[in-house]
Amino acid sequence: MSAVSSPGVPGPATAGVPHVLDNPALASLTGPHAHFAERRGRVLRYPVDVSPWLALPDEPDARDWADLAALAGPGAEVPLPGFRGEVPDGWEITFRVEGVQFVDDGLAAAPEPEAVRLGPADVPEMLDLVARTQPGPFLPRTVELGTYLGIRRDGALIAMAGERLHPPGWTEISAVCTDPAFRGEGLATRLILAVAHGIRERGETPFLHTSAENTNAIRLYESLGFRLRRRTAFLAARAPQRPAQDRAAVPVP
Repeated sequence: MSAVSSPGVPGPATAGVPHVLDNPALASLTGPHAHFAERRGRVLRYPVDVSPWLALPDEPDARDWADLAALAGPGAEVPLPGFRGEVPDGWEITFRVEGVQFVDDGLAAAPEPEAVRLGPADVPEMLDLVARTQPGPFLPRTVELGTYLGIRRDGALIAMAGERLHPPGWTEISAVCTDPAFRGEGLATRLILAVAHGIRERGETPFLHTSAENTNAIRLYESLGFRLRRRTAFLAARAPQRPAQDRAAVPVP
């Protein structure tokens, strides 16, 4: 999961030393989001109703893959965001799309007067908006990961954005979406900058991920002041059908 930097783009702080954004789920689940973490050996994941992100060690060995298979269950599909290695025998890649990771490099972050804070009571509307706009995974408890802001018109939720992964010193902006009937009004831009403002107020730096093929989103992010940090991949694999070892997942102490 090594970084691929471009000229002028922030990369690893020290040559040869991994950056927390190289494996952001691991950095989150062993850092600010440790209270969410479920663990089996060296494999960590969010609860399945919070986020599909899970974290393998930077160089997983055979025991790590066995622990992942046991944690997921026989034949389960497992997301492997950011993984660039080879899956072991018995695993089957079921999904793959190239992705990109962007970091704040001069955002004009600012509060948004029309934005409202969203919480658990808003989740049904948030799930409905996500289902209609497909910004990426958003689950019943994803709202617990950080601040989510929305814009309403006539009481209806028409746009939102919020926080997901939280490596030390960084916060990911995610779930950026707008009802198709209200696109073209700059609502996504306003919410991104508002969420970024809150992140900056905590002394942290915004970052985000998107598909490498999502050229419209990439143009928007670059126009706002995000810069490419690394190329990555979003993939999923099916665990072997053989029974997992009898060692239950436990919360991280």
